[in-house]
Amino acid sequence: MENLLITNARLINEGEIREMDVLVKGDRIEKVASSIAAADRTEVIDAAGRYLMPGMIDDQVHFREPGLTHKGDLATESTAAVAGGITSFMDMPNVDPLTVTREELAAKYRRAENRCPANYGFYLGATNTNVEEIKALQVGEACGIKVFMGASTGDMLVDDRQALEQIFEHAPVMVVTHCEDSPTIWDNEAAAREKYGDDVPMSEHPAIRSADACLQSSTLATGLARKHDALLHVLHLTTAVEMDLFSPAHRSEKRITAEVCVHHLWFDESRYGELGTRIKCNPAIKTAADREALVAAVNDGRIDIIATDHAPHTAEEKDNPYFAAPAGLPLVQHAVLTMFDLAASGSITHELIVERACHAPADIFGVGERGYLREGYFADLVIVDPNRASKVESSDVLYKCGWSPFEGHTFSSSIDTTIVNGEIAYRDGKLSGVIAGRRLEFSRSR
Repeated sequence: MENLLITNARLINEGEIREMDVLVKGDRIEKVASSIAAADRTEVIDAAGRYLMPGMIDDQVHFREPGLTHKGDLATESTAAVAGGITSFMDMPNVDPLTVTREELAAKYRRAENRCPANYGFYLGATNTNVEEIKALQVGEACGIKVFMGASTGDMLVDDRQALEQIFEHAPVMVVTHCEDSPTIWDNEAAAREKYGDDVPMSEHPAIRSADACLQSSTLATGLARKHDALLHVLHLTTAVEMDLFSPAHRSEKRITAEVCVHHLWFDESRYGELGTRIKCNPAIKTAADREALVAAVNDGRIDIIATDHAPHTAEEKDNPYFAAPAGLPLVQHAVLTMFDLAASGSITHELIVERACHAPADIFGVGERGYLREGYFADLVIVDPNRASKVESSDVLYKCGWSPFEGHTFSSSIDTTIVNGEIAYRDGKLSGVIAGRRLEFSRSR
């Protein structure tokens, strides 16, 4: 078929829900109207009773390639992403070798070619010693510069104050930060070892990766951004106390923006007893009051983007004592459904889901012609069925690691269809096998 016509959809876009038809021609949205007649050579999807939205743009994932591919890779994890309604992703640099040079960045793009069902972009990582590499970065080569301002993998902890000053002063594109203060964490770890030995209970994780550790680091990051007038995006916020650092203004009026991840909107510390290291992540899932403050900040605009921080580890790696178990959990297959469950509970609206997970990432990162349902834009689309519940079974998990923290949960909605660049990637519970993902174009500069 040359064309694809979606009829009778409850279209969620730009703050409205309207009954509309959408015509896709090639890789683009040809027409959006209240009624569109089907022409010859047109495949028709009747979306009656279902929502149609732009594909989610996930600005933070760890797909583990190169070097850590026993956990996941660009192909497997982007396959899970399209099954979950994510049509574009931005992958992090803490792989092996680290993506801390423009040469490694280019090599990573070559690895992704013709392998990803979803569109892809990559970050350049910062270190204490690669400021000249950052200065040489050209707009469009990376979605941003990732700065781990907290304990991290290998050489990626940036804790030299002069290096941080240089990064914030000279970054040609957006700086994105993981904000936790390492000395505070190390002190908390030492105190926990003194109290418990090596058998630290998982319930101590939010005390070790404490709110104070987060606040110290995010205060430093926002202060540096204001000092150097840098574009800053603070990733995976977890605490109520940090919310005062961010403005509720529209993203178009801000140079400092913020993100929350779906698991921090969903889980709180009461779930450690049940799920243990399966929900160990950095920054930590914290209190119910923190979770409620994050939901409020999504609603009032202090938090601009909802993402996943998808970070798979094998079950064997996770099933270890506290200090030996790695941090991170797989999320892309169920992120959109998590947000729709939050909408079903009244925590957020469907319009806000699209605003925070689709429109805002496109605007903040300057993603070209994606993130909106507009005529002429790329046809990255998702149909969500709010009337068909979906239970998470281990047999249906598509991650290479083979597990999900949501196993056993029944979501109130299901992903009906995912379309990437005009091609059906997933429909009615089945992957099409089409590899339609392309390199994302980024235009936002300092």
